[in-house]
Amino acid sequence: MRRASIVLAMLATTLAGRLPLAQAQESGAPQVQAQESSASQAQVQTQKGPTLGGHIGFVLPLVTHSGGQTTSLADQPAVGFPVGITVKGSGRTAFDLEFVPQYNATGQRLTTLTVHPGLIYSLGHGYAVGLRAAFVVDNPTVGFTPLVNKSWPIKHNNSLFKAYFVEADLPVRFNRPVGAPATNPVTFAMHFGVAF
Repeated sequence: MRRASIVLAMLATTLAGRLPLAQAQESGAPQVQAQESSASQAQVQTQKGPTLGGHIGFVLPLVTHSGGQTTSLADQPAVGFPVGITVKGSGRTAFDLEFVPQYNATGQRLTTLTVHPGLIYSLGHGYAVGLRAAFVVDNPTVGFTPLVNKSWPIKHNNSLFKAYFVEADLPVRFNRPVGAPATNPVTFAMHFGVAF
């Protein structure tokens, strides 16, 4: 009777997909538990993969050289509000897609939107460098933005935000308006924000 119950238990385990039938007949219960734990470890390993995160903040264009003139934030007040989505794999490189609406308080008081995809490379100890492409929506302007970033972790376990950061940006733009001279602005900007 006892032997029949052991055979039935091994058959039920096999039908549940936890252990092949040949192994169930050759082995006893302790090996079944070892295989179950190795199967759960395999599931944890298969769940590892790209992670999704992001950031929000504000950016201040401190100094801009454009069309032979240099202006500062005091001369031409402007502020941008970057919002980004980050996809990070198991290595040091991450893909970051950022959208930057920017309000310019002088001149025509325009609001622009820059689509800013790029790659960020972690140097360790909270430092990262990156390069973004830049496409200004509804404007004859394209370019690129090299950056250096320093972040500090937020040590609250239940917080939505995982780190805060400071970033130095050097946006280089190629402005080609129809029927007007190219200005090709280069800006030094500081970006402050939080990551999640």
